[in-house]
Amino acid sequence: MNIEQLYEIYLRNPVVKTDSRKLEAGDLFFALKGPRFNANGFASQALKAGASYAVIDEKEFSGNDRIIVVEDVLETLQQLAKHHRQTFNIPFLAITGTNGKTTTKELIHEVLASTYKTYTTKGNLNNQIGIPLTILGIKKDAEIAVIEMGANHIKEIESYCRYTLPTHGLITNCGKAHLEGFGGIEGVKKAKGELFVFLRQNNGTAFIMWDYDYLRDMSKGIPNLITYGTTEAEVTGISGQSELFLEVNMTKGVNIGTIQTQLVGGYNLPNVLAAVSAGRCFNVADALIKSSIEGYRPSNSRSQMIEKDYNKIILDAYNANPTSMRLAIENFAHLHADKKVLILGSMAELGKESLKEHELIIELISRYTWYYVVLVGGDFTKIAHPYISFSSSSEAHEWYKQQKFTHSFQLIKGSRSVEMEKILE
Repeated sequence: MNIEQLYEIYLRNPVVKTDSRKLEAGDLFFALKGPRFNANGFASQALKAGASYAVIDEKEFSGNDRIIVVEDVLETLQQLAKHHRQTFNIPFLAITGTNGKTTTKELIHEVLASTYKTYTTKGNLNNQIGIPLTILGIKKDAEIAVIEMGANHIKEIESYCRYTLPTHGLITNCGKAHLEGFGGIEGVKKAKGELFVFLRQNNGTAFIMWDYDYLRDMSKGIPNLITYGTTEAEVTGISGQSELFLEVNMTKGVNIGTIQTQLVGGYNLPNVLAAVSAGRCFNVADALIKSSIEGYRPSNSRSQMIEKDYNKIILDAYNANPTSMRLAIENFAHLHADKKVLILGSMAELGKESLKEHELIIELISRYTWYYVVLVGGDFTKIAHPYISFSSSSEAHEWYKQQKFTHSFQLIKGSRSVEMEKILE
């Protein structure tokens, strides 16, 4: 069966699932496999659960006329996504970067959805499976699509561009993350820059944080540039005087005045400016840009503000790398508050630089005064330091319960693998 024939089946059954446990009647099931799972064996079960068809790549599990055998299920999923993508003549905005891409994606979606039927990546489905599923979830009424792209190795973004076919692109920044896969900061720039390579070769448009010289360099040759930043750009703004939540004073490009966000930390300024710039690019009314950003409240453990037992808690436990960790610590250190409790989980996928980067974080912590400092897991446990230490978030949780904190201000941050949100359970 070729892609055109499979696409006809998809059009009759336009909901694609890869998890047999979540199937509903009429869904199209793709049996993916990886190092620790193989869904081919669930094909018959998927049909019994109501799937219209099951797509597999191991012939021994066929034997039903509603089981479709292909060479490679994942590749077929991506080819189907490309075929669907090519039926649209609308802007596809791809977003990648080391830090802030999900927040930027969410903000841009809020702004664009105020005016257009906008489809976007749900949650953090920004990988080789999540991106094609996102594309296949876009319906014919779409006017704009916003696609988040994550990556931990070279050529990954390039592969996503082949079936996403972005018309617009944005790189939030290039920092220290996934160094094990990228081989260093220059590798990060090369990998993220694969989005700009595609735009350069396909007459695309790039949104550029103009304050970052390296993004200026990386964007050279792209035919259409839209710039934002604190100075010299088409859209400019600066952080205001708000103590906790970021306040942005817009100074050029839009008639908005001050945006009172519900985002913690000045490091979110570029994310807000990117959303303003996207709104301006697609002719969203200034008042709607402002209200959309002000109405956005982060969730899913991403700089999420929680008030509990008379404590204020910044839960930022979805991801961590040296760049985002330093920004979060410094922002927290400069807040005016008593009883500041710093609870940090280790940073993952840093390769040979990991121990050094954790040492640098401990050195940064030592510059400030804290009520408590707790370091959890990974390479934090391999370094001598004067702070409270636990090997896991479960151990830290037991300690946390015993403290019975009140009227404190807490920052809880760490890599996803450490599961720092468990401390609050």
